[in-house]
Amino acid sequence: MPIKIPNQLPATQVLESENIFVMTESRAMTQDIRPLQVLLLNLMPTKIATETQLSRLLSNTPLQVELELMQTSTYTARNTAPEHMLKFYTDFEHVKQRYFDGMVITGAPVEKLPFEKVEYWDELCRIMEWSKTHVHSTFHICWAAQAALYYHYGIPKYPLREKLSGVYAHRVDRRSSMLMRGFDEVFYVPHSRNTTVKLEDVRACSKLKILATSEKAGLYAAATEGGRQIFITGHSEYDADTLKNEYLRDVNQGIDPHVPENYFPDGDPTRAPLVTWRSHANLLYMNWLNYFVYQSTPYEIETIEPIR
Repeated sequence: MPIKIPNQLPATQVLESENIFVMTESRAMTQDIRPLQVLLLNLMPTKIATETQLSRLLSNTPLQVELELMQTSTYTARNTAPEHMLKFYTDFEHVKQRYFDGMVITGAPVEKLPFEKVEYWDELCRIMEWSKTHVHSTFHICWAAQAALYYHYGIPKYPLREKLSGVYAHRVDRRSSMLMRGFDEVFYVPHSRNTTVKLEDVRACSKLKILATSEKAGLYAAATEGGRQIFITGHSEYDADTLKNEYLRDVNQGIDPHVPENYFPDGDPTRAPLVTWRSHANLLYMNWLNYFVYQSTPYEIETIEPIR
């Protein structure tokens, strides 16, 4: 089944060119079923690229997903045309009375700041609190995972000596988790961040279960029992060239970054990156939508149970 996105969203043409089944709004209106309502709070500066990456992964299931895009109202996107934001994005004031089967909150390039110094922190806290009563399962990515662990459970983040950038091997710690169902013994995920959370802090929280970790990257996946809140510290949604573009951006800014690890063949940034994480990414989002959204969300979406 397809993902339903606005007719003129740039992701539509990209996904159709990749032979991914996209259902436009006009066609979806003719189907007599209830699609899963998924809200995407996009905090990334590269809005269109992130929309496309996540739409691609959310479409790869037998389920019909209706994706709605949201931005913060306390911060104005500087890297995306205002016309695009006005046409395709809503804000919290326009959705706060509604209920959603699932929600994705993306990362953001603000990790070096204390959480409380982030321009939209207060608004994000309101959204995260609202998600406990109006969203069946919330999927937090990278900085958003750190922010949510801090807001909901008081788990702090710590600065890294140097940026963690590359593609790293991971192992499943909790085989009984349906989120990890079908995963290989070793799987690979891109990471791109300057801060981390400590495994011992997460283990000390009785409401959280560690699902997967990496010897180099540390915590990868954690969740509450039942998966109402899921925390993913990596970027499984990244395109083949996303880490490359970030590396070249930092080079051009004179930051002198190290070459992303385990990414370019032989560590040579002039060579095309080798994609080793795509199958894992598809399985991760398929499992989330199937087991933690579709199979457990109530048909009457307004009857979602609050998270205690």
